[in-house]
Amino acid sequence: MTLLLTLDDGAIRRKLVDAVELARDAAVQDAGAEYVGEHVDVEHEDAVSATHLFASTLPGYRGWRWSVTVAVADQDAPVTVSEVVLTPGPDALVAPRWVPWERRVRPGDLGVGDLFPSDADDPRLVPAYLASDDPQVEEVAREAGLGRHRVMSRYGRQEAATRWYRGEFGPRSDMARSAPDTCGTCGFYLQLGGSLRGAFGVCGNEISPADGHVVHTEYGCGAHSEIEVEVTSSVPVAELVYDDSLLDMEPAGG
Repeated sequence: MTLLLTLDDGAIRRKLVDAVELARDAAVQDAGAEYVGEHVDVEHEDAVSATHLFASTLPGYRGWRWSVTVAVADQDAPVTVSEVVLTPGPDALVAPRWVPWERRVRPGDLGVGDLFPSDADDPRLVPAYLASDDPQVEEVAREAGLGRHRVMSRYGRQEAATRWYRGEFGPRSDMARSAPDTCGTCGFYLQLGGSLRGAFGVCGNEISPADGHVVHTEYGCGAHSEIEVEVTSSVPVAELVYDDSLLDMEPAGG
């Protein structure tokens, strides 16, 4: 019995493989003779079906293939066409993987009039009435019916702190590395409130490149409030010398 099934399977596979012209005729009927190229390959789907692949000559679809799936019920049944579709080959030019729009938006993309709503389950936000382990937030939350509907969660604050720390106004930036001192000791440093006050503030010096930006306490620039520069005159001054030969000498009266 096993031998009989093996022989039947082999005969069916041969019938499916030999059905090249049947598959081509189906592709030509669907796409037109001028758009169906040479036979590329045949792929077995299962014991009773296979897919013949033909190169596509359709303009704009270089590397694509006409995939014609054929099937047979048994060894004595005729081969029939199941479907004809255009599929990309390994070298085909295809569209990039689709990414939801909310994940495509990057910092700086939001323009005037644009709207970007946050998700209802955004992990960066929690209802204001929940414990947030931020004393300042807790103070607002206790005012029943007042304040904001949602506030930043611990996760949201940690994410923001990490981004600011690694950003342009963090302690690892080139400006901070060459600065004479840090923002934490600068008079223009406006400390944040809440749980981030120990590490972040806002620069209030209009001369600084960080003016109006959140800065790390260990960031710094050349506009630090306590910088002292020794000012020297650039014009050389000669020593005062009197020429006695040009002075009139008179004896002093007794």
